[in-house]
Amino acid sequence: MTLDPLNALSPIDGRYARSAEPLRATLSEAALIRERIRIEAQWLLCLDAHRAQLAQFAGLAGGLPAGVVQVAKALATDPPTAAPAAVKAIESRINHDVKAVEYYVREQLAAQGASAAVLELVHIGCTSEDINNLAYAKMLQNARSVLLGHLDVILDTLERFARAHATLPMLARTHGQPASPTTLGKEFANVAARLRRARSRFAAVAILGKFNGAVGNFNAHLAAAPAADWPGISRSFIESLQLTPNPWTTQIEPHDWIGEYCDAVAAIDVVLLDFSRDCWAYISIGYLRQRAVAGEVGSSTMPHKVNPIDFENGEGNLGVANALLRHFSEKLPVSRWQRDLTDSTVLRNLGVALAHALIGWRSIERGLGKIAPDGPRMAADLEGAWEVLGEAVQTVLRAAGVPNGYERLKDFTRGQPIDGDSLRAFIATLPIAPPDRDRLSALRPSDYVGLAAQLAAAN
Repeated sequence: MTLDPLNALSPIDGRYARSAEPLRATLSEAALIRERIRIEAQWLLCLDAHRAQLAQFAGLAGGLPAGVVQVAKALATDPPTAAPAAVKAIESRINHDVKAVEYYVREQLAAQGASAAVLELVHIGCTSEDINNLAYAKMLQNARSVLLGHLDVILDTLERFARAHATLPMLARTHGQPASPTTLGKEFANVAARLRRARSRFAAVAILGKFNGAVGNFNAHLAAAPAADWPGISRSFIESLQLTPNPWTTQIEPHDWIGEYCDAVAAIDVVLLDFSRDCWAYISIGYLRQRAVAGEVGSSTMPHKVNPIDFENGEGNLGVANALLRHFSEKLPVSRWQRDLTDSTVLRNLGVALAHALIGWRSIERGLGKIAPDGPRMAADLEGAWEVLGEAVQTVLRAAGVPNGYERLKDFTRGQPIDGDSLRAFIATLPIAPPDRDRLSALRPSDYVGLAAQLAAAN
């Protein structure tokens, strides 16, 4: 069935389909089926590689036939494009998604003349969760590569913006009120530094897998081949998939790592959501201007509008993503006794959450491509905020040992207009050394940025 985007229930497959596209080949149901096929086929090849320990397995006598090996390797590497549809057709008859994959793999091997004994090796010793947990692990591993690539684009843009505007002074605001000046570049460098840390945390999440049977004890394996080193075989199989083995599980891998993964993505989202709101506010007060796009309409009634829709869309989608991601991180590690099925339907929504995250990231990326600073607007605010130099003056008074330096400036600056002339007149009355008085008198709000430029340039 081809779905018209206008009929999609989710905007991921409708309005935002293009933004979510990079994850479709990684997190769709077709991707899940393909990963399951790969794992079933790779497990058969793993058994063949350990056939010296598995003399009881009739299908491994003399090793797998060359034709079977060829088909299994092809399935383990790149299942046919038509494979997901074929598996779904089988599932429609038997009403079991993983068993349908097993039957599909058996059909492919049988078509190449695999014996009955060989076909019985497909899925041997496996519970559905052995296949599923590794399939989801590979999907999330691949999705992380996609997500990190897009995050790196944002990081690169932020870092270049920070360096380009490292020296551009800007009035800071704490509690929404004028505060000691900073530079625009330094504020963007702050965001880049936060994102780098969040990125490192996400990239470092170990992706675990289990392959140990119905309740995690190799019960059936030991019954079939008591002398085999099943923990060793399982470990080598999982590591061949570039995953980290978890030998202590119930029927399911406990999903703690998926919780960590979701929390790490959510932490990235929080940084970007915070940044989106700040950009929205800077646009609102005129510190950032947006490039108008020819042909676009900002309002159905006000022709002048150029709205910050990219940052608004980013904020909204990141909120949706995090509502799901936080649920996943709390729910998935919780399972009754040796397992319940509640994780199954939740895991199927991982793509929904990560797609909303990616949609948000790409919206912010577009927004970054449209903004530029309005230097004169920022300069005007600085010139109208001489009171922020009160911090510098009272600190010099403290350093000089003048009593009640803070209180002097509080009485002078609080709740009344201050300009350059009145501040310089006040400084002239202070009992400090002439060099300090001259230095303070020469100071302007636009100069009072501390080490902001150096910090921004070093990002």
